[in-house]
Amino acid sequence: MPTKSSNATRKTTRSRKAATEAVESNDPSDEKPVKKPRKRTPKKKADPADAPSEDFGDGVMDNADNAPTTTATKDAPSSDGDGQRGGRQRRRRRRRSGGGGGTREDNNAQNNRSRGGGGGNRNSGGRGRGGNRNRNNQQNRSSGPKSNVATSGQDFQEIEGEWEGVLELHPKGYGFMRSASVNYASQDSDPFVSSSTVEKYGLREGVLLKGEVGPGTRGQGPRLHEVISIDGRTPEEYQKIEHFDNLTAINPFEQIKLETTQNQVTMRVMDMLTPIGKGQRALIVAPPRTGKTMLLQDIANSVSTNHPEVHLIVLLIDERPEEVTEMRRLVNGEVIASSMDRDVESHVRTSQLIIERGKRIAEAGGDAFILLDSITRTARAFNKWVGNTGRTMSGGLDVKAMDIPKKMFGTARRFDEGGSLTVVGTALIETGSRMDDVIFQEFKGTGNMEMVLSRDLADRRIWPAIDISRSGTRREEKILAPDVMEGVTALRRALISMSPVEAMEELTRRLAMFPTNKEFLAKIRSIL
Repeated sequence: MPTKSSNATRKTTRSRKAATEAVESNDPSDEKPVKKPRKRTPKKKADPADAPSEDFGDGVMDNADNAPTTTATKDAPSSDGDGQRGGRQRRRRRRRSGGGGGTREDNNAQNNRSRGGGGGNRNSGGRGRGGNRNRNNQQNRSSGPKSNVATSGQDFQEIEGEWEGVLELHPKGYGFMRSASVNYASQDSDPFVSSSTVEKYGLREGVLLKGEVGPGTRGQGPRLHEVISIDGRTPEEYQKIEHFDNLTAINPFEQIKLETTQNQVTMRVMDMLTPIGKGQRALIVAPPRTGKTMLLQDIANSVSTNHPEVHLIVLLIDERPEEVTEMRRLVNGEVIASSMDRDVESHVRTSQLIIERGKRIAEAGGDAFILLDSITRTARAFNKWVGNTGRTMSGGLDVKAMDIPKKMFGTARRFDEGGSLTVVGTALIETGSRMDDVIFQEFKGTGNMEMVLSRDLADRRIWPAIDISRSGTRREEKILAPDVMEGVTALRRALISMSPVEAMEELTRRLAMFPTNKEFLAKIRSIL
């Protein structure tokens, strides 16, 4: 228990402190200066002429937000030191909390980084994981046709007169005419097609435009002024063409003959065991070094020789440049390439534009034949193009990467109204890449013709290296004639009991004895 003497001592100490504080408060040297009253000036009436325009409203508001608040400080008397000191402290707090001051956009970017790490404003990424998605959308938008507005020190090649090119549309409605001589690559000299022209004639991506081209305005490149023809038709005739998606798809029933000479054993084997019809969706499954490139060259030459009415397009995506050169020298057809030295954007836009070109030919009643080498590398390009959406399948393949490639491969069909689009694509397997195997599994079963090449046959130098037991065409009875179908059925029954190596050796040996497949099938029962 505290004693009475200790309580008295505490009271004495408190009274002394109170007396000392009273004396210090009466000291005139520590008194704060009295603020002088502010002089109020009469308010001016608002003049409508001095008001900011509505067009510059955003800029005025941004400047007002970004400008430092110094008006009140300027009007305040200079002796108000505490007010100025308080303002500095508030500004320091704002800098510390906002990440060093700066504009509103900088503070928003800092807040976004602190919340999710996605960083930046809306165009350069969002909060958290949303940044990747927004960046992917920006890449998708940038993959469209680029505007050919002249930059400083850049002069356009003056193009006047008639010009012909394939139309590539931008999501905003306008487009450009691309030239086949440069693989439909984007160039500054490509004529511009306005959105009003696209709407007036109902133009679709991939049509072959021919028109009068002249110089543009305000530093822009050449511009399409008048449309002469659309896919070889007048604008009035083009309006009557039905859209690709509105036509009726049916099974192929007209065979594309690949047999040319007696020595072309590969094409003769394909005509019997894996026939191709107009509108076929064919998949060639090829391990490395199994003769895939030579096989494509033989198919292209056979199509151009036996079916000159078919529009042949060889599309090479992410292939070696020397193979592109060799294909152009040996193939009598249109060879479009985006080789491995080009970027992903080139692979994506070239493949999509060529497929659209084939659709325009088919819907107009023509026959288009596209050799795509390869579907695997095309899918790889789209996987890199879409980026990381947060959902990845086995092998590092994004779930959305296969959407467009499968849609491109699925456009192959035969129309009941006339016209066809045939797509023959190659899929790579046994490359040591898990992604390639996943891509093949995604495409497996989507085609109506599948031909599998064998590494064992290729190592023994047996050509064609086709695995007969794993290759075939769906509904081949609609493509082959009844007598031919009967002979092919007997041939398969005889070869299925042999190993793949023995079967192909026996077949090629017997085919060399007959000049044509027709004679071979007529005597097949007596031979086997």
